Amino acid sequence: MIDGIDHIGIAVRSIDEARKTWETLGLAVEAIEEVPQEGVRVALIPCGGSRIELLEATREDSPIARFLEQRGPGIHHLCLATDDVRGADARLREAGYRVLRPEPTRGAGGCWVQFVHPKSTGGVLLELSQDAAD
Repeated sequence: MIDGIDHIGIAVRSIDEARKTWETLGLAVEAIEEVPQEGVRVALIPCGGSRIELLEATREDSPIARFLEQRGPGIHHLCLATDDVRGADARLREAGYRVLRPEPTRGAGGCWVQFVHPKSTGGVLLELSQDAAD
């Protein structure tokens, strides 16, 4: 079941620079972590019941580096929270959606994640995320 919007991912060239906008608005970075397998550094900013996720590439061949090269900084993906990422993954596959990984993998904060290709979702890279504790 989808529980709501977990976060909006925004590709940035520099977390240190990008965070200033959100901090000026009264929001604060809760945590910064590196996800080596994705080649990304992530800053999490709570905002109401969801979060803003700033994504900075840590290597030139990472998906975020490619996104920045092709499109520049901006919204990268929309993440929906789910209590069953494997079930959602199976339903999407069965319905013919193109998912990006053979199976859900660990993402930031240890969450289980799966991505759905934007060509399958009307142009939006969709991430499904299940809390690590679930």
